[in-house]
Amino acid sequence: MAIDVRLVDHTHDPIRTLYTAYRVCYSSFTPAQIEARIADERISAEQMREFVEARLATGHTSPLQQVWFEFGISGVSRAFSHQFVRHHMGISFEQQSQRYVTYKDGTFPYTVPESVRRAGMAEQFKQAMATAGQTYEAMIAAGVPAEDARFLLPNATNTNFKVSVNYLELLHIADQRLCTRAQWEFRKVVSLMRAEVKRRFPSLGVQLQPKCGEARLGYCDEAFKDWEACPIGRKRPHKSTLFALYERQQSGALADLGERDFELIEREQTDDAEPY
Repeated sequence: MAIDVRLVDHTHDPIRTLYTAYRVCYSSFTPAQIEARIADERISAEQMREFVEARLATGHTSPLQQVWFEFGISGVSRAFSHQFVRHHMGISFEQQSQRYVTYKDGTFPYTVPESVRRAGMAEQFKQAMATAGQTYEAMIAAGVPAEDARFLLPNATNTNFKVSVNYLELLHIADQRLCTRAQWEFRKVVSLMRAEVKRRFPSLGVQLQPKCGEARLGYCDEAFKDWEACPIGRKRPHKSTLFALYERQQSGALADLGERDFELIEREQTDDAEPY
């Protein structure tokens, strides 16, 4: 079963919600007055968007908890779900139950990783799934409750989610799970979540990046060897580079520009010019 991610619901007008929340912090107007200014179009949609984008750049994040998105996610593995539910702040999950859903005829949907196919092990993998399904069916037929027969089901078994998540937590999930070090299935799911938000709310979707993105940290804080191995690593500096630059500045190796520097900048360069 292919992974499917759908944005099924969301805060009615996320930009307006964020604008009002931020404005309450930075304005003498009451929330009702702010809403009235929006309603009579003294504040345009473009002004709201620009204001929100400017606030996002400051790192003021508490208003982001007031915007939520709901996703329907299907065709993911139980291996993925065990990772997904470790995110627990600002997110709520409902997941397909293996206690109450009994697979008929021992047939259950599952995921075959591409690495298994590349290794030429796809048929052996599928046979193992078929064997597990046959044994599962036999246990059900023998009266074993589904909640106990499920002990046999592998991590490859597919599951479905209905998820509600606020924007602040969604940014955090993207920070961690769009990183190339994250497991491939998680990267795929969050990429699809990002695409859904970006399609509907471009200015919010573009903020969903791995933590090295220009809208996030802007640098890699993973181990140096992982940065070296990252296929997009050269697009962002590693934290050690920034620390080295900071240490040079602190030690005086990066001195302030002085009058002598500007004399050299202004000088017409000739072959007999005094070296810097």
